[in-house]
Amino acid sequence: MSGAMCMDKWAAEEFGGAELGDGRLTTRLIKIASDFADKPTASIPGACSGWAETQAVYRFFDQASEKKQDLGWEDILTPHMDRTIDRMRQHPVVLCLQDTTELDFNGQSIEGLGPLSYEAQRGLYLHPTYVVTPDREPLGVIDAWLWAREFKDADGNRPGILESTRWIEGYERVTEAAVTMPGTRLVYVADREADILGLMQRAQALETPADWLVRSQHNRCLPAGGKLWAKVRAGEALGEIEFLLPARGGQAARLVRQRLFACRAELPNGQGGLLTVTCVIAQEIGAPKGVKPIEWRLATNREADGFEAVVTLIDWYRARWEIEIFFHVLKNGCRVEALQLGHIDKIELALAVYLVVAWRLAHLVRLGRTHPDLSACELFSEEEWKGAYILAEKTPPATPPNLREMIRHIAMLGGFLGRKCDGEPGVKTLWLGFARLRDFVRGVEHMRSIYAT
Repeated sequence: MSGAMCMDKWAAEEFGGAELGDGRLTTRLIKIASDFADKPTASIPGACSGWAETQAVYRFFDQASEKKQDLGWEDILTPHMDRTIDRMRQHPVVLCLQDTTELDFNGQSIEGLGPLSYEAQRGLYLHPTYVVTPDREPLGVIDAWLWAREFKDADGNRPGILESTRWIEGYERVTEAAVTMPGTRLVYVADREADILGLMQRAQALETPADWLVRSQHNRCLPAGGKLWAKVRAGEALGEIEFLLPARGGQAARLVRQRLFACRAELPNGQGGLLTVTCVIAQEIGAPKGVKPIEWRLATNREADGFEAVVTLIDWYRARWEIEIFFHVLKNGCRVEALQLGHIDKIELALAVYLVVAWRLAHLVRLGRTHPDLSACELFSEEEWKGAYILAEKTPPATPPNLREMIRHIAMLGGFLGRKCDGEPGVKTLWLGFARLRDFVRGVEHMRSIYAT
């Protein structure tokens, strides 16, 4: 199998079921996904092999027009969402991570964009449901909200749907998936913005087909008086945990030790009844001088009897960081904020493709860590794994390397040094190395075609 065919295989699996009104458009979508994944950091012209291919891509995104196929981002993403559901069914528990990110297209002339955090900014918002296993293996995207804010009126009010609705509707989409897979327990995981009474009310009304776990920002009143978090902290500590906090935001990685408190509590549900929730405090102790201690306050519908069950909840919440990595890949690896397509509808079609490309990059990195002994030929063609060695000026082995070794070789092509102190490679060096590898493989294939004739 050629390298290009290997690339087309994954793209066909994720997009081949797209119903776009014309089979040629589905074929073009698969080609676009393959090209974008080859060179995720490149512009659309840079990812295409020539002006004719570039024009074909622009014509595809023109299908967003009502005068043509009137395609929406859902049409593009649906086959990938279906494939993600299939992957979810293979696991007893999956975590459905939700968060919102701003996409800033300031300085570009794109019709249909709205204001962002600052009224003068122009862009749109993305709120996906990104699914991972408890071991943090990315499975894909099963839902998304894409929207541009409306501009404030003369009185300073912003018309349009209440944006907090996205958290509640996001949970509803998770529950719809949950009822189709009785052998898999889905856990909705979100940060403080999702600490909404309406979300808890909706879950209660649906009889909680999917669990929810959110970081709390509110200190709610208890029916008998007093405040929730004072009640939790008044209990006896369950024990302590330690974990390595990865480097982020310019701060070096460090070891964190937290003391855990938890209790089951009843809260007013705002409708004359009560909600029963498990509340957890993870309080850092012994933080370095000058560093703000990390404290998490979590709420969930799940019962957590004992220390180990509470530790599991903490581990699941910590997995929420994977959606931040996903956004990082999307913005800095795929550079979606540099898209120049003239209209928000076209931008949304491109984003649907890049959501899957970003998932695939993150998935490859995680597989190299969770399944290091998997043979590289399971995910790469012979030309690709041998090419990684040749580019490094090494003789390819007689048998394919394992996946961890292959991922490291590709990342080294992108600048990863591979020293003992460097740990495992991240997504940035992987996407840079992968672009080099694909250029090499395609060059070899082109040379073969020349000399074959």
